[in-house]
Amino acid sequence: MIDSNRKRIVVAGAGIAGSLIASGLAERADIELICLERVGATEHMDAGTGLNIGPNAIKALRDAMPERAEAIVANSLPWENWSISLTNGRVLMDLPLHSVAGNPGIRIRWAELYALLRKPLAAVIRYSAELLSCGRTADGLFAVYRDRETGAEVRIDKIDLLIAGDGRYSKIREHFVSREEPNLLGVCLYRLLFPAGTQCPIDDYGQWFNGPNRLLAFRVPGDFVYCAGSFPIGDDGIVTDEMKMPAALRRIYTPQSGSLCAEAAYLVDAIERNADRIHWARLQDGTTRYDAGAGVLLVGDSAHPMVPTLGQGATQAVEDACVVVDEVKRALRMGRPLTDIPAGVAARRTERAEFVVSFSRDATDTMLAGGDPVAGTLKKLEPAFTARLEKLYRDVSVPLS
Repeated sequence: MIDSNRKRIVVAGAGIAGSLIASGLAERADIELICLERVGATEHMDAGTGLNIGPNAIKALRDAMPERAEAIVANSLPWENWSISLTNGRVLMDLPLHSVAGNPGIRIRWAELYALLRKPLAAVIRYSAELLSCGRTADGLFAVYRDRETGAEVRIDKIDLLIAGDGRYSKIREHFVSREEPNLLGVCLYRLLFPAGTQCPIDDYGQWFNGPNRLLAFRVPGDFVYCAGSFPIGDDGIVTDEMKMPAALRRIYTPQSGSLCAEAAYLVDAIERNADRIHWARLQDGTTRYDAGAGVLLVGDSAHPMVPTLGQGATQAVEDACVVVDEVKRALRMGRPLTDIPAGVAARRTERAEFVVSFSRDATDTMLAGGDPVAGTLKKLEPAFTARLEKLYRDVSVPLS
């Protein structure tokens, strides 16, 4: 039964943005909060990759939800440095983040992050709930989901605010806005998480280039190494089986001298050993859109799909969540309808998100076909680039309600 005195908010997706929004609102007596998550309660326990989250996300989260911020920081490793080298060992850049940010970022496993975000939300998350459809009637917004365990279909009516945290291929964005074809950048990206071992030379965030072919790696808690490799592909976006062969991957990272530096050799060896466990993808981004109509809000990858070159996908999802929680609290305090929330979030977030999407795309220059990692990295040391980094990491403001 619906309590007419409570506002009904449905969040589709218990990812980073969805979980943090739920955390910020779950204990309010004036909200009925429902979070739909497609996977089962334990399906992400072994999520097989890692991620880095930028200093700007930690800054925003400490302002808006300090308890959540401290829990995440306490269970992660700090991201304090960004180094770029060639796979032959030549160092091109060694940038301490404190020179462009007021605090470190973090390094963490996806599985650990999911566990931390969802632990306090047992009462509001409906697991194995696959969103089937959504729409608008004379009575307001509705959503229909299927319980993947029982097969039963459940309809939720009279939704005051429907929040799409359902990812890059969002059903909510497709229904209320349109289906958007991704903008492919002509780069294959693959990811791998593996045990560090006793002779691991990898620590903080580092990149190693051979031409435009890049290796990125850093340690995460639990004594694991996260590695993301990339190489240019054709305009058709096709990644052939031949490109995925361990011998082919070793070849593209090996310099003309034939000698890999210790870090690159360690990563290439690990890629060969774990080739059957690699997650394959393509670099892509899209347009930014928060407001999908009265009462329909897009957040995270559904709002601003972006390339992960600067580690801002998850980071911007955190920033989104902080602003959404603030906007909802303001609306409830001032007696404004929640249907106005999408427009309010869009007004505060669009310019910022578009800057980050554009900056991330520009920073991908050294990974594109014909890219020059030496010249491109030297540009990243110039004031024009470091000023944009400072804007990215420092210019975060989430006023408290």
